[in-house]
Amino acid sequence: MAQTSEIAKIKVPLGGQEIELQQIDHTEDGMSLLRIRIREGKRFTIFDIDPATAHQWAAAMHNWASTQKNGHGDQ
Repeated sequence: MAQTSEIAKIKVPLGGQEIELQQIDHTEDGMSLLRIRIREGKRFTIFDIDPATAHQWAAAMHNWASTQKNGHGDQ
């Protein structure tokens, strides 16, 4: 059995997608995963990723966002 905890909900202004981040804790083996649910209309895309993959993904997104002048980045 797995326990799910909500981390964040994000609404994408362009395109209207809804992104949900959830922590999934598997009680039988103690494994925790990050679930990323992207809703586009009636369609869902779901990724369950491990901490190492989440770290790589977050770093890549942060690096990209920090180079953009029109976002909330450092520039």
